[in-house]
Amino acid sequence: MKNFLTSLLGALVALILFTVGGTVLFVGFIAAIAALGGQPKAATVERGSYLVFDLEANITDSPPLVNLGALTGNRSETLQLRTVTRALRAAAKDERIAGLLLKGSLTPSGYGSGYAALKDVRTALEEFRAAGKPVKAYLTFAQTKDYYLASVANEIILDPYGMILLPGLASEPVFFAGAFAKYGIGVQVTRVGKYKSYVEPYTRQDMSSENREQIQKLLNDVWGSLVSDMAKSRGLTPAALQATVDAEGLIRPAAAQAGKLIDRIAYRDEVIDDLKARTGRKGAKESFKQVSLASYAQSAGDPAGRGSGDRIALVYAEGAIVDGDGDAGEIGGTKFAREIRSLRQDDKVKAIVLRVNSPGGSASAAEAIGRELRLARRVKPVVVSMGSYAASGGYWISADAQRIFAEPTTLTGSIGVFGLQFDVKRLANDFGVTFDSVKTGQFADALTITRPKTEAELAVMQRMVDWIYEEFTRKVADARHLKLAVVQEIAQGRVWSGVEAQQLGLVDELGGLDRAVQYAAAQAKVGTNYRLVEYPRKKELAEVVSEMLEKLQPGVQVRATGLVARLTARLTAELQVLQSFNDPQGVYARMPLELEIR
Repeated sequence: MKNFLTSLLGALVALILFTVGGTVLFVGFIAAIAALGGQPKAATVERGSYLVFDLEANITDSPPLVNLGALTGNRSETLQLRTVTRALRAAAKDERIAGLLLKGSLTPSGYGSGYAALKDVRTALEEFRAAGKPVKAYLTFAQTKDYYLASVANEIILDPYGMILLPGLASEPVFFAGAFAKYGIGVQVTRVGKYKSYVEPYTRQDMSSENREQIQKLLNDVWGSLVSDMAKSRGLTPAALQATVDAEGLIRPAAAQAGKLIDRIAYRDEVIDDLKARTGRKGAKESFKQVSLASYAQSAGDPAGRGSGDRIALVYAEGAIVDGDGDAGEIGGTKFAREIRSLRQDDKVKAIVLRVNSPGGSASAAEAIGRELRLARRVKPVVVSMGSYAASGGYWISADAQRIFAEPTTLTGSIGVFGLQFDVKRLANDFGVTFDSVKTGQFADALTITRPKTEAELAVMQRMVDWIYEEFTRKVADARHLKLAVVQEIAQGRVWSGVEAQQLGLVDELGGLDRAVQYAAAQAKVGTNYRLVEYPRKKELAEVVSEMLEKLQPGVQVRATGLVARLTARLTAELQVLQSFNDPQGVYARMPLELEIR
């Protein structure tokens, strides 16, 4: 069903986009092979160099297998969060590094470059500045995430024809119910939780009042945290910064300087000349002494990987939770449960830190992982660090940890369950296709997509959803030492910010990944002499190529640019989520599909 529906919806999207028009560029398999060599080389660092942090990247929690920038034709790359923070902290202590230049604009993709991850990066930038080394930021067209990082700098410089796009946060859901009705696709829903709005894109043409309420509160919480951080760094009050945002939105250089969001306006060559003078190359033809953050990270190494035989396992749960082993970018219930079981049985592993960046997914897969984490906690510390998302199934696998850390901007909670049933009866009938059946029991064909579910069949599915919800809330109550009535009140499928989740008892402490690792090390009593080992492990080049060949689909791959590309990417991403709907019971604990904050 999921493959059929996804293909059908993809065809509908393609049909719509074909009428819009646009230019597409074709990228072949040769480009994919070329991308596999994208690891930066360790650089020689000259004394007095500036560390250059080019934001033209997607910052992910888990380590990337390959540099996907080359694959897609973009010059941007994928950087792991720990690579960035480790390099910044090493450079702060490195006598060869005289300062830092921040430039470029982030290129978020998937679950990367979320506000919770950027909070970790920002903290490392603050530590670099606190070490007495200057931080410069050169901006051209800086969006909210870019400025959030750049606001740490001692000096922020904006191009004379640049702009700071700081209008506030928005979430703009996409609704498919009208298209489904037009093309004859039926949708039936079973769910628990008045805020469990995941199903709304398939059943409505606008937001419910409950969904609007929760999203507005989330936006207010996240925006409030961002404004507070940015204003503090710039020596402003949150009210003063908000006044500039409300007056301008798209802030031109003069207004940015008047509002004290930047320090000066200058062209790129003027900034380079200034850095040449600062690094002892004034008047020289060559550029200023510099080293890229990616190259410096290679030479800096990882201090946490050079300890004794004692290990702390850092397990990345990033992506949608699915049944089975899952594909790249997914959290396979079977695969992750197997990994946790192996770590539990490994006496050299003294603690487990689970980094969660997931909107949830399959309820049965989440429980498979949760079961192994509960068993692991009986023999060693288990700590959770929540990334940008740890909601619904993502919270399910987090709840039993000894301690849960989250950032103020983490989206978590969403304790609710739903079932989503599609049928193509009217669509098929429009083409003259009909169906009939013979069966040996009332519910023998209950999972068919050829007709709507009967009231009796929906009742069976609703009972399943109700039971899973009761199990979910009970597990949270037991794990978090809360009364069941309290959990049922704060559940209802509602998504909470990290700040509110802590106040409600769903989270223990506000802090990033490093803080969670430090806590786990303290609980395991390994001091500072330990190895931090990441899972899942990085794959060898041959494995990656082999998997790509196995999964390569017939036909050409398409990449589009401009407005058409943005619409294509948005609709495709929304619809392809259905590919992860593989729970055997058809029951899901997942955050709202449309909750994209930008």
